[in-house]
Amino acid sequence: MTGLRRVPLSTGITMAVAEAGPADAPPVILLHGFPESHRTWARLAPLLDGRFRLVMPDLRGFGQSDRPQDVEAYSTDTLIADLFALADALGIARFALVGHDWGGAIAWAAALRGDPRIERLAIINSPHPWIFQKSLVDDAGQRAASQYITAFRTPGMEAAVEAMGVERFFDKSFAPHVDLSTIDPADRAASIAEWSRPGALTAMFNWYRASHLVVPPPGVSVPVPDWVLRLAPKVRVPLRIVWGLDDKALLPVQLKGIGEVGDDVEIFPLKGVGHFAPWQAPDRVAAALAPFLAASEAATGARP
Repeated sequence: MTGLRRVPLSTGITMAVAEAGPADAPPVILLHGFPESHRTWARLAPLLDGRFRLVMPDLRGFGQSDRPQDVEAYSTDTLIADLFALADALGIARFALVGHDWGGAIAWAAALRGDPRIERLAIINSPHPWIFQKSLVDDAGQRAASQYITAFRTPGMEAAVEAMGVERFFDKSFAPHVDLSTIDPADRAASIAEWSRPGALTAMFNWYRASHLVVPPPGVSVPVPDWVLRLAPKVRVPLRIVWGLDDKALLPVQLKGIGEVGDDVEIFPLKGVGHFAPWQAPDRVAAALAPFLAASEAATGARP
């Protein structure tokens, strides 16, 4: 994986981007989640980079990319615009898209709009927006597991993190999901340094504040939001869903009905794997992704 380069985008920000693989190989853009960076893919990239051009940005607000402070700067429309602006800046006309966690949310949203530049979609532990919102209303377990979203939206959350210490916040973020001893100390130190930069925590939490998801408190009856009652568009490109079944934040209820969200859907459940599957089980994630991405390579007649 290359060192980061900073890429100015037409959306007005500069994005830090890591790359791997041959420049003329089929392009794959990989979008990380919260509270991560391009390092999400550090263990996965070496298992894929022999056949694909991997583009791994720090999404706006994260890592070493620009971090606007206004909540409005993190709207879904803006985040999708960043994705395609990045592809344009790198001269990529069509690509496969892989997303995890919040990166998956943007990948879902972009693919559901039917943009022809996306050739195929792979999702790793990131819920379909309609299924997720419905579960936040109907499923008590998922609602309880998602109360952290409300906490992250609280205006004083940055001060609370600074009071506890960014190092402790790192450990609290990952300990329920990953054995902390398996995290590279250099990755931990780099993440803590990035989160400690002025405005970094606000930018990261603004992803939650800009979201239109409704997260009711436990035990309160609320109606399903109107947009969930409308028929969801289908994903029209091949879709592969890789899901760590031990995810404590996104429960297996997210897989209920997932096979119906697209025209060509395959589901790869990973037993014994949690939310941060690309870190915890990169070999198993790569085994699920590689043939799927290679199918795009064969269809386009790209290099073997």
